[in-house]
Amino acid sequence: MERTSIQSELINYLSEFVTTERIETFNQVLMYRTRYLAVVLEDIYQPHNASAVLRSCDCFGIQDVHIIENRNTYTINPDVALGSNKWLTLKKYNRKEFNTEETYQTLKSEGYRIIATAPHPGNTSLEEFNLKNGKSALIFGTEMDGLSEFAIREADEYVRIPMYGFTESFNISVSAAIILYQLSGKLRTSDIQWQLSQAEKEALKLEWLKRSVKKSELLIQGYLEKNQKNDFPGNNI
Repeated sequence: MERTSIQSELINYLSEFVTTERIETFNQVLMYRTRYLAVVLEDIYQPHNASAVLRSCDCFGIQDVHIIENRNTYTINPDVALGSNKWLTLKKYNRKEFNTEETYQTLKSEGYRIIATAPHPGNTSLEEFNLKNGKSALIFGTEMDGLSEFAIREADEYVRIPMYGFTESFNISVSAAIILYQLSGKLRTSDIQWQLSQAEKEALKLEWLKRSVKKSELLIQGYLEKNQKNDFPGNNI
């Protein structure tokens, strides 16, 4: 049988181990999830800020967070994240000494334009940012140093939050929340095809079920063995 068919069977099987309310919540959340916008975090080292950004991503329906670890290891504070990382797709880049270039290459190969949230002569205000130009990966840097020179130089576009006080910048978690609130709201009232495909929804639903059901790996293994479908790619996850 095809993988999609097996995936649907596993969703139905694991759904037996959670409440109907949990399944309804999954379905509701999936309606508003998007990969049209993605968040990229370069070398964030403060657990509080790292976790607050994840919480904002989940709240505003942003599924993918790309985490660049150059000098700093990304650490999550569970008291701040409140489990939001459990529902997001976190992709880490840490194989090299400098990983921003690989991250950019990956995102561009997936059709994203890189949007740097940093001061730049050619930047666009948040209100004027054009979502119809294509999928956007918003990259945020550290509060102390901002984005790396490479991250700024190789970005496709630049966006800024209008400010009218003496302070020149927001806390990174505040910046992310403001930008995601503005752009996700604008996205959902547009005619852009921003929602996940049915295949993406099913893949995420299965992943969320695995994370919700205790010993889900053993349950899946037993189900596959019983039904002689050991070739399913996810049975070793």
